Amino acid sequence: MNDYLDLIMFAALMGAVLTGFPVAFSIAGIAILFAYLSWVIGAMDLGLLGALGSRVFGLISNQVLIAIPVFILMGAILEKSRVAETLLNTMGRLFGNLRGGLGISVVLVGALLAASTGVVGATVVAMGLIALPSMLRAGYSKPLAAGIVCTAGTLGQIIPPSTLLIILSDVMSNAYQQAQYEQGKFSVEALSVGQFFAAALIPGLVLVLLYLLYILIRGVLSPEDAPQWPKGRVHHCARSRVQSFRR
Repeated sequence: MNDYLDLIMFAALMGAVLTGFPVAFSIAGIAILFAYLSWVIGAMDLGLLGALGSRVFGLISNQVLIAIPVFILMGAILEKSRVAETLLNTMGRLFGNLRGGLGISVVLVGALLAASTGVVGATVVAMGLIALPSMLRAGYSKPLAAGIVCTAGTLGQIIPPSTLLIILSDVMSNAYQQAQYEQGKFSVEALSVGQFFAAALIPGLVLVLLYLLYILIRGVLSPEDAPQWPKGRVHHCARSRVQSFRR
């Protein structure tokens, strides 16, 4: 049982999350429960929990991870201030004449929000509340509309700045330094967050381009799945398009 205790803990965590219990309490509760279970079966020394306070302090004082709550705050501000909604409506007017133009607008707005917040949850919730009803009213198929919202929202994982890249850079930098120590190198090199951001920029933009191409092709092959916006909501003249762009 000791060999599979970590897998059992992960399965228990997924079960607790799927029940609808708050994620923060699920993670903390499962961790404490399995810590005592490991102590009972002799797989862990309970004295290791004495380092919990210093571990928490080390995470709070980490100069890299401290950026995560700031990104979350930025995403909440963009959602509550309705900036994303205004941006989506403006993009929809610019691409409204294209089949799948509203879907293109959703992907572009999702990419911009990902670059602004770096938080997947905030972007998916914002796009789901704003873009999904608009696409359904415009006649988009439900599977395509839901897929566009999910893909546009999850761009926050790869487009810098990203909270996932920040966490990954901290973990990989520590692992890289530890590997250098194991090799006998004491003048170790560290991996910076900027290096991870630079490495993820091009793949993120390529992914956005592939999403846009898919929506355009889907609009041509299946016009009923990705129709044009209603004519009354699209600016046809060049002057009105320039005014929309300035907004």
